[in-house]
Amino acid sequence: MSSTRIVFLGTPDFARQHLASLFTDPHYTVVGVVTQPDRPSGRHMRLTPSPVKQLATEHGIQTISPESVKNEDVLREIKNWGAEAAVVVAFGQILPQAFLDIFPQKTVNVHASLLPRWRGAAPIQRAIEAGDRTTGVSLQVMVKKLDAGDVIGRYELAIDDAWDAVRLHNELIPLGARLLQTDFRDYLRGNLSPTPQDESLVTYASKIEKSESRIEWANKTAVQIRNHIRAMALGPGSVTTLQSGQTTLNDRPLKVLWGDVVPASGEPGQIVAVDRDSFTVACADGALRVTRIQPQSKPAMSTHDFLLGHMLKIGDRLI
Repeated sequence: MSSTRIVFLGTPDFARQHLASLFTDPHYTVVGVVTQPDRPSGRHMRLTPSPVKQLATEHGIQTISPESVKNEDVLREIKNWGAEAAVVVAFGQILPQAFLDIFPQKTVNVHASLLPRWRGAAPIQRAIEAGDRTTGVSLQVMVKKLDAGDVIGRYELAIDDAWDAVRLHNELIPLGARLLQTDFRDYLRGNLSPTPQDESLVTYASKIEKSESRIEWANKTAVQIRNHIRAMALGPGSVTTLQSGQTTLNDRPLKVLWGDVVPASGEPGQIVAVDRDSFTVACADGALRVTRIQPQSKPAMSTHDFLLGHMLKIGDRLI
């Protein structure tokens, strides 16, 4: 059985899992990998290879980590690998036309949304933040315009209200792998014709900025804040600042990891209820019962454990 020679471009764990699926599929042979350069990571900010690079190295695959794939030497090296097609998953760089021309109509991208909804960098988080009830994965033929290529195939998934972005990320991985194992193979054999996207339905999932981590108690409803917390679980988290009668807690950042919408009211940001397992904060509309948090420089913990050492009271504030 002949296999298709593939070059793979990707960087984070989401991409790593798709690369792993290609390694186990006899219909494909990965002949080279392109990923982002090593970046500082961890408490000591040591240069660390991407998850994709780590996996490719384990499998002995030729791997390059250029600052830009627009470099002519980089393009020449990729050509020399002799691949027949390219698979892109969360690579993190805009591909130039010169790259797309190496694999005409055979550079495909697994995108974590139901295109044309949520084109762009953060489709998983933006879907949860917006309160979407469904999402999915799409396989598109890449073009120069961002995520605008014709769609080869897609799989839909209902978003459970109890899922955060980390859980949704993990649920989408096997669907993306199935796109490569079935739809991509059928496309290469000429059995599938891509469908153009409806431009009237386009929405954009802009990159998540660190400044977005701040919880806006006064401007957002309890439902919106809960969705924010769920979305930012994939990074950078949902941050607030506690103002309490306990001076050890005053003005210290606090990450809110989980909360549930409850029927309470009060001045936005004010703690309106405290029990042994939680505290409840008023929002612009409704309230959020906080059950899991992470104090600054501390591990994540249940609100119950936090309250054992920190006595909060009604009237304390989060800003």
